[in-house]
Amino acid sequence: MRFSTTFATLAALCSIVAAVPTAPVARDCSAEVSEFNRVRREARGLSKRSFYSSMLNTTCLLSPETPLVNYAEPPLLSNIVQSQAGVELIMDVGVMDITTCKALTNTMVELWGPNAVGEYGSFLRGATATGSNGIAEFTTIFPGFTSGAANHLGVIVHAGTSESGTVAHVGQLFFTDQWTNVVSTYENYAQNTNSRMMNAQDPSFAAASKNGYNSIIDIEDINDDWPEGVIGYITVGVNPALSAL
Repeated sequence: MRFSTTFATLAALCSIVAAVPTAPVARDCSAEVSEFNRVRREARGLSKRSFYSSMLNTTCLLSPETPLVNYAEPPLLSNIVQSQAGVELIMDVGVMDITTCKALTNTMVELWGPNAVGEYGSFLRGATATGSNGIAEFTTIFPGFTSGAANHLGVIVHAGTSESGTVAHVGQLFFTDQWTNVVSTYENYAQNTNSRMMNAQDPSFAAASKNGYNSIIDIEDINDDWPEGVIGYITVGVNPALSAL
C-alpha cells in the first residue's frame, strides 16, 4: 500500500513538472546561419566593402528587444523611398527562427527610419513579408541621424504574414559610427542640424547588443562607390512562439 501511494504521488508530481513550459534550449546554429548569409551575399554578386571583415551574427541568437519609438503603422511596401532624397540603401533583413535554426518564410517585417536630415514622417516606412529564403528586402535611404539617439532603423517582426499578427520582435538596427560619419558629409545630409549621438552613448544600442547579439548592419557599397548606393545585411533571430508586445 505504501509503495502504491508513493508511486501515485510520484506520478502526480511528474505530471505537474511535465505541464510546466520549459525555456528553449540554446542551439549552435552557426553552420545554418553561415550558409544563410553566404547564399544571400552571392545572390548579389558583390564583394565585401564593410568596415567589418566578415558577416555579423553567424550564430543563432535571440535579438534583444528595444523600446518602440517613432512608430506609425506602415503601408505594405518594400520600396519605401517615397521621393526622399538620399543615398539609396537596399536593406536585406534575414529572419531566423532560433528554436529551429531555420529561416522564417512568409513572415511580415516592418521597417522605418528618418530622412537625410534626421526627420521622421509618413515617408520611409513599409512592411513586406520574407520570401522563400527568409529575407525581407526593402529599398530605402541611409538615414540621417536624429537628436537623442544613435543612427538606426526601427524594425518589427511578426509571427505570421499579417501586420495585425503577433509581434515576435521589436528592435533597432544600427550603423557603425564610421558609416554615419562618411554619409553625413554628403549633399543634403550635410544640412542635418541635429545633435549627434554615438552608438556607445545610446542606451538603446546597449540594449540591442546584449547577450552576444550584434545589432550593427553590415554594409557593402555598390560598385565600390557608396554615393551610388549601399546594401545593408542583418540577421534577426526570433522565437515565433513569444510575443514582444
